[in-house]
Amino acid sequence: MGGCCCSQVSVHEVECEHGGERIMLRGSSEFISMYSKKGSKGVNQDALTVWKDFSGKKDMIFCGVFDGHGPLGHKFSNSIRDKLPLKLSASIKQSQQKAIKDNDINETDVISHSNVYAEDNQNMSFSSWEGSFMRCFSEMDEDLAKNIDTKGFRGGSTAVTVIKQEDELIIGNLGDSRAVLCRRADDNNLVPVQLTVDLTPDIPSEALRIFNCGGRIFSTKQDPSVNRIWRSNGDRPGLAMARAFGNFCLKDYGLISVPDLSYRKLTKQDEFVVLASDGVWDVLTNSEVINIVASAPKRSMAAKLLVNHAVQAWRRTCVLTVDDCTAICLFLKD
Repeated sequence: MGGCCCSQVSVHEVECEHGGERIMLRGSSEFISMYSKKGSKGVNQDALTVWKDFSGKKDMIFCGVFDGHGPLGHKFSNSIRDKLPLKLSASIKQSQQKAIKDNDINETDVISHSNVYAEDNQNMSFSSWEGSFMRCFSEMDEDLAKNIDTKGFRGGSTAVTVIKQEDELIIGNLGDSRAVLCRRADDNNLVPVQLTVDLTPDIPSEALRIFNCGGRIFSTKQDPSVNRIWRSNGDRPGLAMARAFGNFCLKDYGLISVPDLSYRKLTKQDEFVVLASDGVWDVLTNSEVINIVASAPKRSMAAKLLVNHAVQAWRRTCVLTVDDCTAICLFLKD
């Protein structure tokens, strides 16, 4: 983590400092529980991070889970974990400063908003958030092409990110990791609300883009249930995602690193958000995940409890390979 100094804060938490932003790489805090466990494939290719006081604002939290794949998958996910929050933080600061300056010029003007974005936000419009995410994800992909995989065949990574500011969530997703919100219904039952779409070639709009770029989509005999992107010729690498960082040999055939961005206004019924790699979602349903997290005797134990349930579920499937499993639980209430 460039320029930050790590120190042991407590038994549960490891933090770093970067320009006033506190960075968690593992452990737990008052509102966060995070845990990652290596599977049976070798090095853990998952990475995760939580930034408190993100972009210098006391009420802003950044959470990110990154699932690498391919021979250099761990280098992809670790580099994204370290660099993407820095890029986003700098871009958000610039956008917020511009918004404040624009408001000072004419306080009667109303900043333009997407029809899904709250009109009472004092800093950034949804279009500004979207611009920051698009720009930073593109810069991150270029950085990976230059510094991690110049040949383009050595893998890539997903990214699922959430920024919380007061009662607002900005969700940026790339690939098939997932974010799910737990909402308590009027009858007191817990209801999962999926905040992201698994961006795979099975989605018609994603498939259309791939076909229009000359890419192919099909499954293999070894894994007939999973459709993958392939180049117009050649039999590798075959990627099960329609969007991802890296995998540069597929970028001419429909694979993109453009995040799917969405906004959600939180309510009093919302309890927590779970971000996790597909190692968790492949074996547990959304309902199972939120109920496992809610059953944790302490918040600090929630992510580890969830990951351990996922590992047990993998072993019950009788497959030889257990995937890496990583989760962040962001609690929304005191």
